Amino acid sequence: MCPKCHTKISWYDNIPLLSFLVLKAKCRHCKNKISLRYPLIELVTAIGFAMIGYFTLSTGLSLQFVYSILIFLILETIFVIDFENQIIPDSFTFIGILVSVIMMLLIGDQQLLSRLFAGLAAASMLLLIHLATRGRGMGLGDVKFAILGGMITGPKLFLIWMFIAFLTGAIVGIILIIGKKKGLKSQIAFGPFLVLAIPLAVLYGEKILAWFNFS
Repeated sequence: MCPKCHTKISWYDNIPLLSFLVLKAKCRHCKNKISLRYPLIELVTAIGFAMIGYFTLSTGLSLQFVYSILIFLILETIFVIDFENQIIPDSFTFIGILVSVIMMLLIGDQQLLSRLFAGLAAASMLLLIHLATRGRGMGLGDVKFAILGGMITGPKLFLIWMFIAFLTGAIVGIILIIGKKKGLKSQIAFGPFLVLAIPLAVLYGEKILAWFNFS
């Protein structure tokens, strides 16, 4: 339903992206503007699905495609919720971990234990920050999510993943402070950076490692 007038939205007004354009970003009934939040999420979802299909179905990895779609939806949901509310629901993190374990068992992944170790190692690092800052620098939701992130990136890339997350988080934080959008003591949700860093680490982690080895 429309969050403004609470009128039930018809199916033809709820087609991703297309309806937003046809309605010219306004509710058909009350004419209030439709938030950009909706088409942005729809566009990101479409791009994500297309990229996953390109990297998995082209090689015949149908099971990997299903797993990647599920994980993508979980990560996207966590990103939006944490960005808007600064909280990562445990349910999504635990579902992601369960889906990952089932997937690894189905494909006979020999790195299951090492992936679990990578997740626990990543979580332990964030837990130390949480304890050192008494929860102000890192939330427990981030700590739990690190288990999932570490499992996805694996023992070889989880440090690269965390490095990218901290680097991007620091850059955005500095920009917000310079732009006077945030203060030095302001809290910024870290979950979105952890989420964004996962595909970057998976796609470019090996290249980053090779670059460091070359240097």
